[in-house]
Amino acid sequence: MKKITIDPITRLEGHGKIEIFLDDTGNVANAYFQVPELRGFETFCLGRPVEELPRITPKICGVCPEAHHIASTKAVDAVFHVKPTPTAYKIRELLYCAHFIHSHTAHFYALAAPDFVLGPDAEPAKRNILGVAEAVGLELAGAVIRNRAYAQDIQAIIAGRATLPVCGLPGGVSKAITGEEREKIEEKAKSCLEFAKTTIDVFDKVVLGNKKYVDMIFSDTFMMKTYYMGLVDERNMFNFYDGDIRVVDPSGNEFVKFEPSRYLEHMAEHVEPWTYLKFPYLKNVGWKGFISGPESGIFRVAPLARLNVCDGFTTPLAQTEYERYLKTLGGKPVHSTLANHWARVIEILYAAERLLELATDPEITNPNVRNIPTETPTEGIGVVEAPRGTLFHHYRTDELGLCTNVNLIVATGNNNGAICMSVARAARDYIKDGVVNQGILNICEMAFRAYDPCLACATHSIVGKMPLEVNIRSAEGVLLKTLKS
Repeated sequence: MKKITIDPITRLEGHGKIEIFLDDTGNVANAYFQVPELRGFETFCLGRPVEELPRITPKICGVCPEAHHIASTKAVDAVFHVKPTPTAYKIRELLYCAHFIHSHTAHFYALAAPDFVLGPDAEPAKRNILGVAEAVGLELAGAVIRNRAYAQDIQAIIAGRATLPVCGLPGGVSKAITGEEREKIEEKAKSCLEFAKTTIDVFDKVVLGNKKYVDMIFSDTFMMKTYYMGLVDERNMFNFYDGDIRVVDPSGNEFVKFEPSRYLEHMAEHVEPWTYLKFPYLKNVGWKGFISGPESGIFRVAPLARLNVCDGFTTPLAQTEYERYLKTLGGKPVHSTLANHWARVIEILYAAERLLELATDPEITNPNVRNIPTETPTEGIGVVEAPRGTLFHHYRTDELGLCTNVNLIVATGNNNGAICMSVARAARDYIKDGVVNQGILNICEMAFRAYDPCLACATHSIVGKMPLEVNIRSAEGVLLKTLKS
């Protein structure tokens, strides 16, 4: 049996590899998406004051620190049994809109665009952000850099830092927004909204205008019928900051809707020995292995899932684009993995619209930005939609507020089963009779890249430490002994 290894896989956050095994006929017997890195934040948060976790957990990853910060802050609210003031609630959402713009922009233009601007089989030396800039022109490249910077500027104004926020406190935020700061945010928000419109146009011309890529979107290779999960508001409208968790089945019917605090009633995690990334699944369906369909408890999160679970958007431009997306792709639910990219740019548009709404809200500069906690800390759960999908922070403390248990279920973890199946399907469909080339292997990578995986925060050890394995080999390479910790 022949083994093909893609190590490291490229254009993602963190470290991962794909191992593809070919049978004697040269066809794919199996393929594995493996995550060999470990962070273990759940363990070294133990014993720390819970109010420190909103400042500790963002350091898991520099790609989505605001997601961890806000989820952690919401969990700490719950631990202390306190709600933020209305203004603090809006400031947090304002911060989060800016984060979505900067994170989604980075993925769409720098990580995903090389595949559909330059083509999956383009020369690797060209298939990168510099090649994209050359292809689309320096004016657009400049707009990408400028508006991503504007989103980070807004984060810095609100959260103290552009990358590692420190503003979240139990019951609110650390500071109010001044009138001068609000004006700066509004100016940058207007630019981000125009940029979002431009991004929709770019997607139309570059992606939807490319028949080869559209054929890939509709191909069986990238179709997978699963359950979908995401936050929605009380009317089942799109919301990435707050709401209930809604799950729809592969036919698009509501399977369950529950408060985030009840997630353990509906979710469990499966463990495989070949990866540090666990496999969440729906408890009431069960773990049935790496299969799709209504009998499998595997579900998906992230942009594709969010547009499948919601009934629409509360902002006009995003709603219009959402309707066109559904009409083009044949209605809900959309099962094409590559449709994540279109869903992602619709979310950029929504985030920019909502950013401007909040920036012009008269209440946003109200100085009342915190309710002081008065109750004994106990247990709390905070959930947000990270750019990569539903993110859970669950803390338990003693009466002094010191952490006794920490559980993090992150977006890429929720997608892990689906990512593995997507990679295996692409490998089986494209590698035939032992014929494999660099372009085909990149298509296998495209299968996971559509999920925008972020692996640093996703990996945890079930035993709370990094297991050590040492292989002792002879000079001829023969395995003599394996030692395990």
